[in-house]
This record gives sequence, C-alpha cells and structure tokens, in this order.
Amino acid sequence: MLNEEQKKILMEKANFKCQKCGYYSPLGNGLEINKEHNTVFCSVCNTFTPQEKENFAIFLAEKLKWQDLESFRKFGANKSSHLPQKQGMIEKSKQGKLMARPAFGYKVIDGNLIRDDENSENIRLIFEEFSAGKSLNQLSQTYGISVNGIKKMLKNFTYIGKIKFAGQIVQGTHTPLISSELFNRVQQKFESKIKKE
Repeated sequence: MLNEEQKKILMEKANFKCQKCGYYSPLGNGLEINKEHNTVFCSVCNTFTPQEKENFAIFLAEKLKWQDLESFRKFGANKSSHLPQKQGMIEKSKQGKLMARPAFGYKVIDGNLIRDDENSENIRLIFEEFSAGKSLNQLSQTYGISVNGIKKMLKNFTYIGKIKFAGQIVQGTHTPLISSELFNRVQQKFESKIKKE
C-alpha cells in the first residue's frame, strides 16, 4: 500500500492527469490512484479499470477525451455514487432483509425470504449427513451440487435465520431451515479438518 509521499510522487509524475482520458486537476481532486496498477485515473476511468495486466494495457492504450466523461463526473457515475446505495443495503440487512439472491432452499415472495418446500428438506439432510461423516465429494454426488456449492451451503448463515452482509451478521426475518446446534457442529467439523491438514 502506498504512503502519502508515494501517492504525491505518482500524482506529480502523471502531471495531475488521468492516464486514460487526460482529465487534469492541479489539486488532485477527482483523481484516484488505482491500487492494482499504481496508475493515476479520474474517478470515472478508475471505475472501469480492469485488474488483469493484459486487459489493462489494452484499456490504457484506448484513449478518451475527458470532456466526453464530464456528465458522468458531474452526476456521480463513479464509485462514490454507489456509497448511498450500499449504505441503504447495509441498513436493510441490519433489519434482517435479504441483500442477495436467495440461498438454495428458499425463494423470495413479495420481498420476503420464504422456505422453498421443494428443496428445504435437502438442506437439512446435507447438514446432517456432513455432520455424521459424509464427505463433501459424497454429498456432491448424492445431491448433484458442486463440492464448492456444498461447502458454501454448509457455511451459509441464512440457514439458521441470520443475514450476512458487508461483514456483519444479523438476525433475519425468515424461518431457519436448521438449528443453530447443527450449524455449529458443522462449523466445528470444518475447523477440525483445517487443523488436521
């Protein structure tokens, strides 16, 4: 991570200009240093900067005129414009509202997470069978779900009536599909497997 002095040097080397569109800001306002590539961009161009080096070179070679992006800059079509939206999503998640697509075993009706009777029994069985000693591979073959998918299910707080969003876990408004005790047994089993490896 760059310290303030390194950031200042990068800005000066770039002549306080976005390296894609040429947007100039002598005080650095509206300019950002892309952490992945240590390159100065305006906030609009930085939003679309690819992470992969081969794509980054192509992206950087295709120049734009800063004037063409001015309306995006003016009306906030950059990363900072998403902050109020994310803040609203965090607030809704604190109220126990779902902020992602429903977990397997649930469906959404009128904005509420509802038990999907067709698949919810399989969730309970997957947790119980893993707790009893079945491997991720065996469960994957039995239920036709990828090993990674099974692993994600077994770590998903949604199944005990909670919501996890932006690193926070809160009580949801939906019905749990399994008990907290079963969920905790499964998490302990994961931890003991990691310690053995």
